[in-house]
Amino acid sequence: MTDRTILLNGARLLADLSGALLWPERGWLVVADLHLEKGSGYAARGTLLPPYDTGATLSRLEEAVARLRPARVVCLGDSFHDRTAAARVPAEDGRRLTRLTAALDWVWIAGNHDPLPPGDWGGTVREEIVEGPLTFRHEALAGAVAGEVSGHYHPKAAVLVRGRQLSARCFASDGRRLILPAFGAYAGGLNVLDPALAGLLGRDFRVWLLGREKVHAFPAARLSPGRPGPAALGPAALAARQASRR
Repeated sequence: MTDRTILLNGARLLADLSGALLWPERGWLVVADLHLEKGSGYAARGTLLPPYDTGATLSRLEEAVARLRPARVVCLGDSFHDRTAAARVPAEDGRRLTRLTAALDWVWIAGNHDPLPPGDWGGTVREEIVEGPLTFRHEALAGAVAGEVSGHYHPKAAVLVRGRQLSARCFASDGRRLILPAFGAYAGGLNVLDPALAGLLGRDFRVWLLGREKVHAFPAARLSPGRPGPAALGPAALAARQASRR
């Protein structure tokens, strides 16, 4: 066992520093909330952001696929930021997606933001997937759902280390359900102690925080309710920052 190991309803999963989840037994790579073209969506409403989030997100996804070599990729919904986002994806990024989906068994789980991806981008669209002891869907259902893997909430956590508050995106699980961090460069996050997540996770849940160089596991008792700040930028934020400087 390592700090990256997550045990969920009898399945052994691994939290990857990229923000992706690996199910080694099945060879699955799972990501949540890519929110492609969030930057252009905000720009259309007058909030200007560097228009590099889709490219930065895809670069991290390509790196994770090349390094982990999965047989299947599952995107847990909100892969696109809004209903017209797919049409705004730059042509080269669309070709990058097509190459990824052609090389792998690719599943798009429907999310609350998602349109159907263009048909020539490949992949299969599903509402949810049940595989062995696990169920994969976009948003966690109320009540006890053993083995549920979802996204939607963009969990982040803050922890005090040597008097300094560090914060980053995180995986969060109580052993019966698991909520993934948002993978998208501009997707942002919600503190796991926020009332919006109350009732979804048991009192003794744990988080797997995405640090600069490794994943760090912490029990809920170590977490700070303070608003997560920029003290420890995760890989997604770093990628977006670097891309904006090109």
